[in-house]
Amino acid sequence: MTMALLLTGILAYGFARKTDLFSAMLDGAKEGLSVLFRIVPALVALLAVIAMLRASGAMDAAADLLRPVFDLVGIPPECAPLIIIRPLSGSGALAVGAEIIAAYGPDSLIGRTAAVMLGSTETTFYCVGVICGAAGISKTRYIIPAALCADAVGFWAASWAVKLLMP
Repeated sequence: MTMALLLTGILAYGFARKTDLFSAMLDGAKEGLSVLFRIVPALVALLAVIAMLRASGAMDAAADLLRPVFDLVGIPPECAPLIIIRPLSGSGALAVGAEIIAAYGPDSLIGRTAAVMLGSTETTFYCVGVICGAAGISKTRYIIPAALCADAVGFWAASWAVKLLMP
């Protein structure tokens, strides 16, 4: 219903201003395709790297190395694979989150923590690639570290929020 009203409103506004709506739509489509062609190579490379990390076992090895750190800061170590893959891939993180929830249950501390982590953090590299690619920004020196710090705080806060609010 909302979409129908929005589209009707846009059409009415265009007619009222006597705008050629078809050519405006074509111009927008051309611009969208040019943005797509700029960002697709980065997305393909990112997805290939994620697949290689999972298939090689490097993801599991990194998770095992980080478990003591997660224990120290109060994050369930079982969420380590989710924390590693979330900044890289949203769909990969959903798959890992589903595995964690299936293994430990949706009402367990670990399952709830994984769910809140999925909702509290972002696919950092994907967003930076898309946004900077679309905007033509090539120097991302401070963007990546700042975004990864925000993700770390999000993971930590999600863990503690679940422990405090859902005992």
